[in-house]
Amino acid sequence: MNRNERHAAILRLVREQALSTQTELADALRREGHEVVQTTVSRDIHELGLIKVRGAGGRLVYAFPEDGGYSEELSDAFTRWALTVEASGNLVVVTTPYGYASALAQAIDVARHPHVAGSIAGENTVLLIAREPVTGAELADELRGLRLQGAA
Repeated sequence: MNRNERHAAILRLVREQALSTQTELADALRREGHEVVQTTVSRDIHELGLIKVRGAGGRLVYAFPEDGGYSEELSDAFTRWALTVEASGNLVVVTTPYGYASALAQAIDVARHPHVAGSIAGENTVLLIAREPVTGAELADELRGLRLQGAA
């Protein structure tokens, strides 16, 4: 199996299964007939840019960066900097300590949260636009959950 075929298999497996460790991913590849070693899987994870997010059962699992709305880095950023989260229509207003709005907005942008269409940062306020069909209230609830997740 060449590198491209292995990468395609990894991408499919990550979409289909909740895989938490390199060993689990390597075992899944082996079950499909792909002979791999842990170091190869580690390199592939890095090359594909996979991240860990909190899965439905609460476990950290591999995901794609565009699915990073629940990434640990984003949870940490919300725990550190978000003071309040308030919804209005399709908008969410997040307040931060003075001077931290830009850092929080950057963390949101880098995470490429799938429900955020865009962000605008001031000195202590971040304005987020919810991506349809998600409402501002739904996005705000999700972001409040991230804040609590990072504190746990």
